[in-house]
Amino acid sequence: MGGLKVAVCGKGGVGKTLVAGLLARLLARTGLRVLAVDCDSNPNLYSTLGLPAQVAAEVVPISEDLDLIEERTGSRPGSGWGSFFKLTPRVDDIPARYSLVGPDGVRLLVVGSPPRAGSGCLCPSLAFVRELLRHLVLYERDVVVLDMEAGLEHFGRAVARGVDLMLLVAEPTEKALMAVERMVPLARQMGVGELWAVLNKVADEGELAWARERLEERLGLPLKAAIPFDRAIVEADRAGASPLDACPGSPAVRALEELAEEVLSFMAERAGA
Repeated sequence: MGGLKVAVCGKGGVGKTLVAGLLARLLARTGLRVLAVDCDSNPNLYSTLGLPAQVAAEVVPISEDLDLIEERTGSRPGSGWGSFFKLTPRVDDIPARYSLVGPDGVRLLVVGSPPRAGSGCLCPSLAFVRELLRHLVLYERDVVVLDMEAGLEHFGRAVARGVDLMLLVAEPTEKALMAVERMVPLARQMGVGELWAVLNKVADEGELAWARERLEERLGLPLKAAIPFDRAIVEADRAGASPLDACPGSPAVRALEELAEEVLSFMAERAGA
């Protein structure tokens, strides 16, 4: 099977990182080469992947590496408006040079998110991050799992059109589902290949039925996974451990294993098309 580019999106706090991290490791366990990319302004994908906090603490998110951005764009972020910089800086060597190797062989690349206000001219940072994401989704040969910041702010059309599969994660709450409703038309307009819904923290069948109606009938999104609320996931998070290591047989992990099987089937279908 060839590579696959998966973007995991949704409202803040719904469990995007849980889905992205476990999906990356589960796919890697099948023998696939997987690159997990943390695009959140508060990067913590390392924990879900099972990397120790002391290792992750030494990593500077690429969006905050001002020396690197200046080297590649020709302009230092925050240096003020009016400076000239490269709109398409070199990024092809970034995954190999700046990624960490974690459990199951998953490589982690911490991109972070450029600050939005109060930092002078942000254009070099934004140009660098967008070009890096564009490179990852268009040219990286392995499976790439992107843990996105809340919303779709990172996505230009060139980036979105390289994404093969977008997982829209939501809790069974009105606010989380409204966030998905706002993302769906934008993702489709941008040209994202395939959109799936993933429900997290589902307490009972009533919640599941209510959310399924919203997602499938009103939005036309296939619901590919319903992850139950699971106290074991909470305890793993408090311990700073990956659920795959702390509670491998828990109901939530089993639901994510089923999601990984769906993704593998999707990859096989694409390969045979």
